[in-house]
Amino acid sequence: MKKIAGKHILIGISGSIAAYKVPEIIRKLKKKGAIIRVVMTHSAYSFITPLTAEVISGHPIEKNNFISGSNININHIKLGKWADLILIIPATANLIARLSIGMANDLLTEICLVSKSRIAVVPAMNKIMYQSKFTQKNIKILKKRNFLIWGPEVGKQICNDFGLGKMLDAKKIIKLIELFFKKKKDMQNISITITAGPTYELLDPMRLITNYSSGKMGFSIAQAASERGAQVTLISGPVYLKTPKNVKRINVINALEMYKKVHQIIQKQNIFIGCAAVADYRPTKFSKQKIKTNNKIVHLKLIKNPDIIASVGKLNKNRPYVVGFSAETHNLIQCSHEKRIKKKLDLICANRITLSKDKSNIKNNSLNLLWKNKKIYLPFNNKLKLSHQLLDEIIQDYEKKYKCKNSR
Repeated sequence: MKKIAGKHILIGISGSIAAYKVPEIIRKLKKKGAIIRVVMTHSAYSFITPLTAEVISGHPIEKNNFISGSNININHIKLGKWADLILIIPATANLIARLSIGMANDLLTEICLVSKSRIAVVPAMNKIMYQSKFTQKNIKILKKRNFLIWGPEVGKQICNDFGLGKMLDAKKIIKLIELFFKKKKDMQNISITITAGPTYELLDPMRLITNYSSGKMGFSIAQAASERGAQVTLISGPVYLKTPKNVKRINVINALEMYKKVHQIIQKQNIFIGCAAVADYRPTKFSKQKIKTNNKIVHLKLIKNPDIIASVGKLNKNRPYVVGFSAETHNLIQCSHEKRIKKKLDLICANRITLSKDKSNIKNNSLNLLWKNKKIYLPFNNKLKLSHQLLDEIIQDYEKKYKCKNSR
């Protein structure tokens, strides 16, 4: 109950037959201690009366944009600032389309346009309308703009069709609201870039030089940062992992590409986490034809790749808070401290690569966090949970050192 007690939830109701379910959801949210305000689109009045929503929410339905009085109050701005979460339920194809192009032709869309709060959209419509390429394009646009899309699910619809388009039931919606408020939102004004995965340095069309890396740690950090409200850019080498929600992903192949992509954006970032297992060397020449295996011994001439994390750590202008990773087989703490100093990092995360036989596909990890004057050990844990623990420490140190200085 504590998860949503006292939270300000603005509920926007649009014109769908599923609107009849909303009063029960409002009642359950109020029972858990949430403070509710309701805004209805004009078409929603055909499915639920304003009086019903007023009685159950305990507050008048918000209708007008301007409230007269001694001080004129602009209602959509007031409500946009008031809400901790805007819940649009049910969301019709029409309303989703209007939101996707930034229309502000009623109170609800005006609130959504001006509010900095997260907006959760709960679709409800016929399966054909939902699967329409136009609706799917509009939903994709909303996701890119950091809207939360909750549902729909498969089920029997009021028109007797059966398929994807049915609104989530009340229990699932309330659970999602509780999970939303459970997550920390302490990175909402922070831009963070994370590198992940290996890099491939090609010898010929069939062969390459690389390092062991599944990319899972970097992707977990990106997911955790996104859940906490950060603007996340993930620059990844070749891995077969799903991009976390609300994360901008940039795919690269080799170290030089990763270096270029990092430095195109790094001076506009608040935090940089170099988690990628970048290949240290690359061949001086790439053979366009497959190298034949006629010789028992082949001599390769290699050249050093740029040290991406060090290049960011040594920036003189608009330098972000810089975090590196160190994987060692021996002298873990000493070697990692030396790397932190040499590369001018704020923090280095050290882990012993002999902890698992399967170095490329491990789901869990442990980390030694090393600063100049502090050391913390994060014990073996699921990588997503470990990522949240890591971000707890990064944010605390970043707030002290960089937030006042970095106003980008």
